Amino acid sequence: MTLHELAQHIDKLQADTQPRWGKMTAQHMVEHLTSTLLLATGKNDVKVYTPQNQLAQMRAFLMSDKPIPRGVVSPAVGSELPKLRNESFEAAVSEFKAELSDFVAYYEANPEAVHINPAFGELSFPEWEQFMKKHFTHHFEQFGLLG
Repeated sequence: MTLHELAQHIDKLQADTQPRWGKMTAQHMVEHLTSTLLLATGKNDVKVYTPQNQLAQMRAFLMSDKPIPRGVVSPAVGSELPKLRNESFEAAVSEFKAELSDFVAYYEANPEAVHINPAFGELSFPEWEQFMKKHFTHHFEQFGLLG
């Protein structure tokens, strides 16, 4: 499944959809996914939280078929829900779709670009695409969007 095919599942999400686990609201989840798209295109910066000696193991996980475990907490985000950025769920979904289009266009224009992921370090486009597929799948399963 391509990233765009996977991302289309966002259209099944409603503002009041309850998660199967975790404390994110639907809007928090959409904004969270958008935040990773912003990192991937260099619009936002973050530091690497994973110790250097663990990056190879983390990258091996990233490139594997293993899913992101439920309940994992990003060190860049923490365990508290952030303040919502958008005035509505619909605005958050619109922002997500725009940033996904920008992600694709950015790497078409900048195929050699690399940007920092807080858990996996510097990622190239194929690695960011793998991360997005894994990350979208994790959160879409969290909200029951994949089946």
